[in-house]
Amino acid sequence: MSTSEQKKIFVTRRIPPEGQKLLSQADSYNVKQWDSDEPIPRDELIKGVVGAHGLLCLLSDKIDQEVLDAAGPNLKVVSTLSVGFDHLCVEEIKKRGIRVSNTPNVSTEATAELTVALLLTTCRRLPEAIEEVKNGGWKTWSPMWLCGAGLSNSTVGIIGLGRIGLAVARRLVPFGVKRFLYTDFQEIPDNAKEINAEYVSNDKIAEDSDFVIVNCCLTPETEGLCNKDFFRRMKKTAILINTSRGPVVNQEDLHDALTSGQIAAAGLDVTTPEPIPTDHPLLSLKNCVILPHIGSATLDARNAMSVLTVNNLLKGLAGEPMPCEVKL
Repeated sequence: MSTSEQKKIFVTRRIPPEGQKLLSQADSYNVKQWDSDEPIPRDELIKGVVGAHGLLCLLSDKIDQEVLDAAGPNLKVVSTLSVGFDHLCVEEIKKRGIRVSNTPNVSTEATAELTVALLLTTCRRLPEAIEEVKNGGWKTWSPMWLCGAGLSNSTVGIIGLGRIGLAVARRLVPFGVKRFLYTDFQEIPDNAKEINAEYVSNDKIAEDSDFVIVNCCLTPETEGLCNKDFFRRMKKTAILINTSRGPVVNQEDLHDALTSGQIAAAGLDVTTPEPIPTDHPLLSLKNCVILPHIGSATLDARNAMSVLTVNNLLKGLAGEPMPCEVKL
């Protein structure tokens, strides 16, 4: 089959090695790729997707009506190298009968590990401690210097007790957490039973938790969930951790809560926008730890995600069941 007759795949970024290797073996397709580690410029995305049958994208790529119009009627599959798919215009994609896939499960453990690492980093004030060593602030041992919060005998509230939320909780059990609370779209009894968690309201999560961990999906219902009213209900000693999506937390309200002492600290692996501007007020606060969205950033997880993304795409283009199809 000539190149002109082959189905076209457009890939918006260079992907991890194992997925790239699998993609290079798809010689029955005409594969075009933005060969860079940097995000594809909008005009190159619009140009590259023209006539594509399959699109492999990342969460930094906004796949909206303009992109779909540029692709045209050939486009049948959108495979995203991410768990979340809020960067996709789902309504427009569904209207056109395009199949969508994502990469759940393979990044669960890595994201849970990072969530716990961020929690410990924030509650034990590690960035402040490291800075004191570097700038000469470490003079002697002092009983109350750089004291933080501990997990033993604490109450942990989890917003979203799905795969990642449960994986986080499992890792926290050995730290001696006394009580787990959770909220979700509905009760998840099997997950809750494993960690003896209590299903409560968002308000109860805020009021009773020493640590609030956000692991939910971004939906119209969760956007801005952690806002001024939520922070007002939290304990002044409480700490917020968000490794889900940036817009779940109202960052202006969070800044006010942190600077006023309404809550003790926050750790974020996700922000709005991404990357967060270097002059953003949150970056000036000692009690706010911000990471560059590295929840799934282990070599094994990212390679597994890339392989799953390519497999999803190829199966979809062949008209077969995709390993992880999103039901729109």
